[in-house]
Amino acid sequence: MTGPLYRLIADRLRREIESGERQAGAQIPTEDKLMRQFHASRNTVRGALRELTTRGLVTTLHGKGTFVAERVAPIVVTLTSHQATGRVGGEGLVYTAGSAASGRSPELRDLEVGVRRARPAIARSLGIPEEAEVIFRSQNGYVDGLRWSRQTSYYPWSLAAHAPRLLGTGDTSEGVAGYLAEVNIIQAGYQDSIEWRAPDEGETVYFDLPPDGHIQVVEIRRIAFDQNGNRMRVTVTTYRADRNRFVINDGAVPLSALYHG
Repeated sequence: MTGPLYRLIADRLRREIESGERQAGAQIPTEDKLMRQFHASRNTVRGALRELTTRGLVTTLHGKGTFVAERVAPIVVTLTSHQATGRVGGEGLVYTAGSAASGRSPELRDLEVGVRRARPAIARSLGIPEEAEVIFRSQNGYVDGLRWSRQTSYYPWSLAAHAPRLLGTGDTSEGVAGYLAEVNIIQAGYQDSIEWRAPDEGETVYFDLPPDGHIQVVEIRRIAFDQNGNRMRVTVTTYRADRNRFVINDGAVPLSALYHG
C-alpha cells in the first residue's frame, strides 16, 4: 500500500477499530508511542489522528488522550405528519414513539416552563413584536441514556387565556397539540426549516461533542399554524447530526413506514 505516511497510519488504526481489535472507549497509543511504532514525525502522527477524528472514529479528551469513539446507530426521525394517524413527526411524544419503534429506549426529561421576552428570530417566526412575552416549554430528549435532542417551543402570550395549562408542568399525556385542540386551537399545518451548522458552546457541552466542531448539529425550526392561519407556535429542536436521519413523507405512505423510512 502506498500513499502519505499519515494516511497509512490512519488506515492501520481504522482497520483495527472497525475489526473490533480496538473497542469503543479504548485509548489509542500516545503520540510518542505511535511515532516510535511507525518511525514517523509528530506532525505525521497528528495528521493521522486528525483524519480518524474527522471520520468520527476517535475523540480526543484534553489532558487525557485519544480514545475510540462510541459508534451509535442513528435514529430515523420522520418530520412529516402521517395521513392515517394525524401524528406530527419530530416532536415530543411522537419522537419517543419513533425511537421506541427502532428498538431504542427513549425518554423526555428536564421539562422547563415559563415566560420570557421573544428574541428577534422567535418574534419574526411568531409574527409578534420583539421583546413581546412568550410562553416557552423546553425539554431534553434522551435515547438509551444518551443526550439526543434539545427542544424548546414558544407560544404567543395571548394563548394563555384560552389554554392555561400551557404554563403548567403537569401531565399532558395527550401532547400539547392535543391539549390545544381540546380548547379549539387546532394545529392545521406547519412549516419546517432545517439547518446544518457548527454547534455553539452550550451544544458542544450538552451533546458531548469534540471541541474542534467537526460534528455538526441539525436545527429544525417549525412554525405551526392554527385553523385560522394564525401562527400558534414555533418549535426549535437541535440534534447531533451524526446520530439522526431525517425522513419526509409525501402522499400515501404505508403506516408501516411511518418511523422507518
